[in-house]
Amino acid sequence: MRKIFTARATAKRVIKVLFIVWLISVFVIEGFILSEVGSAEKADVDYVIVLGAGLKEGELSLELQRRLDKGLEYLHANPTSQVIVSGGQGANEKISEAYAMKRYLLAQGMGEERIITEDKSTSTYENFVYTKEVLKEFEDKNEIKILIITSEFHMFRAKFLARRVGFIPYGISSDSVFYLKPYFYSREYLAVIKSLLLDR
Repeated sequence: MRKIFTARATAKRVIKVLFIVWLISVFVIEGFILSEVGSAEKADVDYVIVLGAGLKEGELSLELQRRLDKGLEYLHANPTSQVIVSGGQGANEKISEAYAMKRYLLAQGMGEERIITEDKSTSTYENFVYTKEVLKEFEDKNEIKILIITSEFHMFRAKFLARRVGFIPYGISSDSVFYLKPYFYSREYLAVIKSLLLDR
């Protein structure tokens, strides 16, 4: 009987410790996520990159349109900048995110010569891996400065992965839909852990 009580007490202590570790990880990772919410409009960069965020029946999701609109603000203010639209075709999508993004930018008056497409990626890590491959056609230097346009909850992970691939990243955040913020931030916590461990 004493062994049973000892085992139960040990299990409770282990559960308590695991809960404390989990709680600390939530505060630390969410703190990192929040630390990158902001803008760097005056950064001197080589390229602007807008990261994909899903389509709905071939049309931009609201989150993706917000990213593109934020990108357009910068691109209109910096008419010599080139933009990379990055996003592949999902299993249930008829076209790639990059194609839909390019189509939207063209409809807003952006010159086609300013748009570079990367349409193979299916994750944030691949956004940067495949973008680097595409840019080999245009650049012969290893360290390329990029201005990342993505949602505010996504910026920390995007910059972290861009550095891992070899870019020098800056960022401008678009604001995510307010009623979806709890979902986005909780999902991003898990995505950061996954990227730290697996995306390399």
